[in-house]
Amino acid sequence: MKKYFAVLAMFSIFAFNLAAMAAAPLSTPESVTRAFYTWFIKHLADDDVYPLMDKSISRYVAPSTVDVLRSDYKANRFAEGAEYFTNVQDFDEKDWTDHMLVRPAMMLDDVALVAVTFGLASTRKTNVVFLRKINGVWKITKVVDTSDYR
Repeated sequence: MKKYFAVLAMFSIFAFNLAAMAAAPLSTPESVTRAFYTWFIKHLADDDVYPLMDKSISRYVAPSTVDVLRSDYKANRFAEGAEYFTNVQDFDEKDWTDHMLVRPAMMLDDVALVAVTFGLASTRKTNVVFLRKINGVWKITKVVDTSDYR
């Protein structure tokens, strides 16, 4: 009987840790930012469906942000400018994925600001990602370029 309870206890601890690990990847503003850009860059490179139009984007981005950006995209307001989430027109997917630096979040009231830098020194690009908890889940609400205004 003791052996049964020991096995049951070990299984329970294992199951709890497994559940915690599954929940952990999107539990902080930093983890959401990293997961989003890993997903986004991969899907942008695949060229099957523009990631903004993929329903999976709602896992990372606030519904109101998705709605506004999809409306702009459908109205062809992205044609001349840089891509919204990267703030560039072209980049090296491998370089950006391999050299992504997600910095610790800075909190301003209920908004988290996460600076994320992509690429090596010669191709380096930094954006600030704004996130807010929506229904208990961190979601991207805005992305801002750190380059000087031109």
